[in-house]
Amino acid sequence: MEPKDIVAFPSGEIGVAWADGHESIWTAKALRCLCPCAECVNEHTGEKMLRDETIPDWIRPVAIEPVGRYGVTIRWSDGHATGIYAFETLRLRCPCEGCTKPTP
Repeated sequence: MEPKDIVAFPSGEIGVAWADGHESIWTAKALRCLCPCAECVNEHTGEKMLRDETIPDWIRPVAIEPVGRYGVTIRWSDGHATGIYAFETLRLRCPCEGCTKPTP
């Protein structure tokens, strides 16, 4: 699923408006902690290598750039810029209450 729009808000939050009308909003730190690059996630085992507590609370997106038609890369204020956030993964990891609420 492709988003209609991706916005970095002045607060540092990142919002995605999806084609089906759904909206996802992440704090910058939460999205930075989801970075899937080989530095942050072991590419052989899938084990997360990044320790979330090492990401500063003041982290902000500096630039958000498309990668083909399947994702975006985000250049972060801490200098990190190698992760590709696939749209499918962003949608699956939506932090909104409706998406994170356990189903009975």
